[in-house]
Amino acid sequence: QVRLVESGGGLVQPGGSLRLSCAASGSISSISVMSWYRQPPGKEREFVAAITDAGSTNYEISVKGRFTISRDKAKSTVYLQMNNLKPEDTAVYYCKSLSFSFRDSWGQGTQVTVSS
Repeated sequence: QVRLVESGGGLVQPGGSLRLSCAASGSISSISVMSWYRQPPGKEREFVAAITDAGSTNYEISVKGRFTISRDKAKSTVYLQMNNLKPEDTAVYYCKSLSFSFRDSWGQGTQVTVSS
C-alpha cells in the first residue's frame, strides 16, 4: 500500500507561481505512474499531469507550457511546478499513484487559490 501526502498549496496572485510536493511512503517500489489531478469548485476531478517510472510526462492541454511535473526517486517525491497561474487554476490538487498491478492511491489534497 502507498501513502501520499501533498503540500505546497496556498493563495497566489494571477501570474504567480507555486510548487506542489507529493511525498510517497509504503510500497514505493510498486509505483509505476505518479499523477496530479485537480478538482475546481463545483466541478469534477480532472487530470493535470503524469510522470512514468521511466520519466515520460504527459499534460492536460490547458497547463502545457505552464506546469512541469518532476520526480525525485531518492526522496520518493513528485513535484508540480506551476507558473503563470490563472484564476481558473483554482482547485484542490490531488496526487495519485498507480502501481504496476494497477492499484491506485490518492493523497488528501492541497488547496490552490489564484486570486488578486
